[in-house]
Amino acid sequence: MLSWLSHIGKQASRLASFELFRYIGPGFFVTVGFIDPGNWVTNVAAGSQFGYTLLWVVTLSTIILIVVQHNAAHLGIVTGLCLSEAASKFFQPWLRVLMLGSAMIACISTALAELLGAAIGLNMLSGIPLPAGALLAAGFSAWMLFSKNYQRLEKWIIGFVSLIGLAFVFEIWLADVSWVNTLKGWVIPGFPAGAIPVIMGVLGAVVMPHNIFLHSEVIQSRQWNCQGDDIIRKQLKYEFFDTLAGMGAGWAINSAMIIMAAAVFFSHGITISELSQVAVTLEPIFGKLSAIVFALGLLFAGLSSSITAAMAGGSICAGIFIEPFDINDPHSRAGLLITLGGALIIILMLSNPFQGILWSQVALSLQLPFTIVPLILLTSSRQVMGNYANRPSTRFWLWLVGLVVIGLNFVLLADLLH
Repeated sequence: MLSWLSHIGKQASRLASFELFRYIGPGFFVTVGFIDPGNWVTNVAAGSQFGYTLLWVVTLSTIILIVVQHNAAHLGIVTGLCLSEAASKFFQPWLRVLMLGSAMIACISTALAELLGAAIGLNMLSGIPLPAGALLAAGFSAWMLFSKNYQRLEKWIIGFVSLIGLAFVFEIWLADVSWVNTLKGWVIPGFPAGAIPVIMGVLGAVVMPHNIFLHSEVIQSRQWNCQGDDIIRKQLKYEFFDTLAGMGAGWAINSAMIIMAAAVFFSHGITISELSQVAVTLEPIFGKLSAIVFALGLLFAGLSSSITAAMAGGSICAGIFIEPFDINDPHSRAGLLITLGGALIIILMLSNPFQGILWSQVALSLQLPFTIVPLILLTSSRQVMGNYANRPSTRFWLWLVGLVVIGLNFVLLADLLH
């Protein structure tokens, strides 16, 4: 494994923007999205408002993510198509429009959170107003993609953002954490008054529809379906363990953020209304520099995640024309611009950035059924998957996951109407 990772590092400078992801474990790639600004906001809101009670949402969301992401990878490995391409090829127009149209909205919602997170980081570092910071972040992300320079900074961005995530994990051992309440929170569902939007925000921030599309794009780009049944079976097994390891790391980091917010804020009755307040949770490790470290982490997380959100938008738009993602293709470029431009327009209309990020993650949870259900239909079809179509036991677990997500969304809608 170490020699494999070393080989990746040596080859990185020669890879095109999207080509780099061919050589990174897709499970790890998806895990980077676990510590984006949307996750930071929803986790802090969960921990600061409700203590340890909502830790079970991270556990449930991670299980859902493992099942769904493995199924998306299953599609890419077997068919050589990403989720958007497969939907365009096999679905009726009305279902295709509903699925891919809502997925583009999800990409815009994701980019909104990422650009706002980067803008908040810039504001903390230099005082640049949020709209201007978001515009700069969008411009930088677009430039990195169109110029194919992203791979030059990607390792540094992933490394720094991962450092911040691991710092939260490490700080658990330094903070005054109630482990009894933590263990209960992980496994016992609780629905405190007013918690439903936060629950759905955590779910959307973890599962993230755009990452399902992007995961299938990364997988299909390897074209394992052309290498025979032995390779397909081998990669299906490898991919599952890759996903399991990546999602496990994401579960630990998300849990640590909620635990720290509960220990630092909830236990002292502090209400969080902006991300900059969260910098105090890093003081035990970074001291007076904690605000700067936090701002840099937020900036890099926002930039990195806005790039992947734009990539997902490009992949979905290209898939409508049954094409793979290609930065030189006009359909892929249109998807990138729609994603970043749509996010910027909404940001200019927001009055409360913290709430804007939180509700953007709720929007992701509302879109999830429109991604998960069509994915199950595709991977359960012999016309699409041949002998690799989902077995009855697999279909059972997939539909159970789908029903749980749909049920939670109905609870959210009922709560909003009430």
